[in-house]
Amino acid sequence: LDDCGLTEVRCQDISSALRANPALTELSLRTNELGDTGVHLVLQGLQSPTCKIQKLSLQNCCLTEAGCGVLPGTLCSVPTLRELHLSDNPLGDTGLRLLCEGLLDPRCHLEKLQLEYCSLTAASCEPLASVLRAKPDFKELMVSNNDIGEAGVHVLCQGLKDSACQLETLKLENCGITTANCRDLCSIVDSKASLRELDLGSNQLGDVGLAELCPGLLRPSSRLRTLWLWECGITAEGCRELCRVLRAKESLKELSLAGNELGDAGAQLLCESLLEPGCRLESLWVKTCSLTAACCPHFSSVLAQNKSLLELQMSSNKLGDAGVRELCQGLGQPGSVLRVLWLGDCDVGDGGCSSLASTLLANHSLRELDLSNNCMGDTGVLQLIGSLRQPGCALEQLVLYDIYWSEEMDDQLRALEEDKPSLKVIS
Repeated sequence: LDDCGLTEVRCQDISSALRANPALTELSLRTNELGDTGVHLVLQGLQSPTCKIQKLSLQNCCLTEAGCGVLPGTLCSVPTLRELHLSDNPLGDTGLRLLCEGLLDPRCHLEKLQLEYCSLTAASCEPLASVLRAKPDFKELMVSNNDIGEAGVHVLCQGLKDSACQLETLKLENCGITTANCRDLCSIVDSKASLRELDLGSNQLGDVGLAELCPGLLRPSSRLRTLWLWECGITAEGCRELCRVLRAKESLKELSLAGNELGDAGAQLLCESLLEPGCRLESLWVKTCSLTAACCPHFSSVLAQNKSLLELQMSSNKLGDAGVRELCQGLGQPGSVLRVLWLGDCDVGDGGCSSLASTLLANHSLRELDLSNNCMGDTGVLQLIGSLRQPGCALEQLVLYDIYWSEEMDDQLRALEEDKPSLKVIS
């Protein structure tokens, strides 16, 4: 029932439905102006003994700290509830404390909690840390886009260090994390073998902070699978430390460095690591990293030789047709295993489309290609269509947002989708 224009007037009906339908296990009411009164009514329905709800989303429902008083009772009364989304509600520190009272109750078995954009400060971190210490079943915490700052992150890390904590996913995007916090986080990734995903995007860690974090990532006890470091003020110098991790940690599968000024020098360092036998990375995001065609021969070698990389996001870099031509050299090799390639806003013209069209016939692994917001015209699009029509082309999805072509190309693309149902063209 997301974004259905619901208000508190309909919440009594929803509450009644929850009581009457024990088979319902998931309810999403995102982006409805329920308000405190409406949410209260919904939660009353959840407290019915017959309710077996497992996942509840109240994201962006106008819930304030004044309406959080009912949360402790609800969390105690619904032992089946495993996942709760409260993002985009101004709960504040007071509302968060009430929420944590319920989370700490032995009858509460929640495993996943989303609290993005909830007007939280450092004062909320001690209650959250208490939950982390007390609840070994708690697996996922998202507190991104809250101004908890250096002090708050430090307190949160104290809870994470507790041996009882078995958290698997921690998301701290845009939380005011500093270089000093990276020492705490280093200790966490070192000591917390359960942690699989860490999102630190949009925090100014810088090269110094990354250097503080990497020793923890290198420890044998670290089993991190996903690391998001987008827009963290990292340069080519920071890549040197990170490359040591890539070469040594087979457990690391996904890495985002989007929005960092890596430049071609940083890209070369990454590619050298991707060619090492110890690297098992499957997804790399280097969107908006100030890359040019000069780095593409290095990526071409990776595409030709690396047997684990399945997704490469290179959008918003000025690669041009020359860069795309180099990438296609690698993609056209028999050993290429890449499945998803993003080249949106990369200055790809008709020449680049010609290279890609030839590659699509030679490459049998690529399934998704994004060429949005590029400068090709009818000629380039027509070349792509020609290859996509061939039975040997394995591509399943082509994304072409913000590409300007003639009505004739519209007709050609529609006909292509009709003739080849396995292919989806998104524009």
